[in-house]
Parts: sequence; C-alpha cells; structure tokens
Amino acid sequence: MVTGRNGSGKSTLLRVLATAARADRGTARVAGHDIRDARGEVRRRVALLGHDSGLYDGLSARQNLDVAAGFLGPAAAARVGALLRDFGLADRAGDPVSAFSAGMRKRLALARTLLKDAEVVLLDEPYGELDPPGFRLLDAALDALQAHGATVLLATHLLEHGRQGCDSAIVLEEGRLAWSGPARDLREPGAAP
Repeated sequence: MVTGRNGSGKSTLLRVLATAARADRGTARVAGHDIRDARGEVRRRVALLGHDSGLYDGLSARQNLDVAAGFLGPAAAARVGALLRDFGLADRAGDPVSAFSAGMRKRLALARTLLKDAEVVLLDEPYGELDPPGFRLLDAALDALQAHGATVLLATHLLEHGRQGCDSAIVLEEGRLAWSGPARDLREPGAAP
C-alpha cells in the first residue's frame, strides 16, 4: 500500500512504475525488469488503474471491455462476462457508459484493468466513488488477485482497507519516503504511535 497526503507523489509513483511516466531520476525494477531499460517487458507484466478511466461513453459496458480485450487477446475476451458479473454490472452490460453513475464507471474501469492477466496490478485510489457494495466487490477482486499470485500495489487514503488487504505499506511526503513497514502498523495521520 502507498499512502500520503494529496500531492505527495502516489499517483506519480504508480505511473512511473507502469512506465506511463518517466522518472526524473532514480531507478526501479518491476517484476524483475528495469523501468528504464526494459519498458516493454514491464508493460507486458503490469496493469494500471489511473485517475482517468479512459472509458468510451458512447459504448456499452460490454463493448468497452470487448474493445480492451481485442488488444489483449482471446484469454481476455473469455473473461469479459465473468468480470461484468464480478463487478455487479452484468444486468447493465448493454447500457451506454454515459448513463452510468461515477461508482458504476469505477467498477467498469476496474473490470477493464483486470482483463489483463498481469503479474503486477497498480491501483490508484480504487475505492474512490465506490459505495459499500462496491468496496466488497473490490475487496473480493483483490483477494482473488493475491490468491492467483499477482502483486498488488494500492494507492489509497482509506487506511482501513489497506491494512486489511496489504502486507506492506509506505507513506510518501513530497515525493519522498517518510515511513515504511508492515501495513498493520500504519497509523492514521495524527494518531499516537
């Protein structure tokens, strides 16, 4: 889990690790590959949910997933129906995304991210816009990812979710590491140690 105040660098860190943005300095390895020297290898192994959903408003939920699956191959196409069910969108699969609430859009963006059978899944504020049933659906998806052997890096302000589902945590302040340790030891800002 990555946490920190707004503007501390959480989103930037995830984008750099996914090679969607270039680091100014330093180095990092993702799934054993250097993010500078092996960008293609990193991209093949990583799925990123960013702030911009990138959904096509004029298409239905199913069409959005079908388009993404078209780039990922037959295995992804075979998962479309299951992901619509897993994220509670099966009964709205034919509806245009423009008719979706913010929470439904987030569910669809999460489903699209998980179409890729990635070794490393980077999720930037995945709980944002979700309601409590959406939280439960996301928690179940995270459990399934971890059971499947994927590494999940979750950027969130919702520490209770991170402590429950993550092994390790870091806190960023102004782009720098301010704390690291077991997620269960992470305290709310201002809480007594």
